[in-house]
Amino acid sequence: MDALSYDKQSLREENERQLSSMTDEQRSVYNEIMDVVLSNRGGVFFVYGYGGTGKTFIWRSLCVGIRSKGEIVVAVALSEIVATLIHGGVTAHSRLSIPLNVNEDSTCS
Repeated sequence: MDALSYDKQSLREENERQLSSMTDEQRSVYNEIMDVVLSNRGGVFFVYGYGGTGKTFIWRSLCVGIRSKGEIVVAVALSEIVATLIHGGVTAHSRLSIPLNVNEDSTCS
């Protein structure tokens, strides 16, 4: 229920603000990923760039855009710092029950 409890109208407004402030390159990345997500094709994306190029901004915009359409987004990051930058983000360790003491017998549940 938490994943669906967002105010879609305010998310749509926030999404419009974010889209209007994107560079052409950011918008291209955003559109490509949104097209795959909304057409339910699935995919794997690696967003790479130097610090300050807007990678987190793109991920935040994607989360807002997808949630504004009533879809579920589970934002998982490797570090707590990154997880706090995306609304509703959590660490992979907490969401996926990844053990912190990893060895050859470790598994995820």
